[in-house]
Amino acid sequence: MPKLIVVTREGQESTVEGEAGLSVMEVIRDHGFDELLAMCGGCCSCATCHVYVDDAFAGELPAMSDDENDLLDSSDHRTGASRLSCQIPFSDALDGLRVTIAPED
Repeated sequence: MPKLIVVTREGQESTVEGEAGLSVMEVIRDHGFDELLAMCGGCCSCATCHVYVDDAFAGELPAMSDDENDLLDSSDHRTGASRLSCQIPFSDALDGLRVTIAPED
């Protein structure tokens, strides 16, 4: 199983295993990281699963949709590394992906 490195808002880093085919949001949620709210359940209709993706994996991710881009624009904490974790399919190719949970808006 591929591994995902999750950094909490407080800076605590944990490595978890995730099932390929789930979204990064689902992997984070399934491992009990409560600060990632994911209120819409992965429907790309909120921005409560906002994460910062490590630069090393930026080129490995699917292109950002217009909807994801618009939702991220509503965040005061958007950076060049911002993505919605519900829009990142987790796979073996992303083994070792490191994401940091963005501050809550």
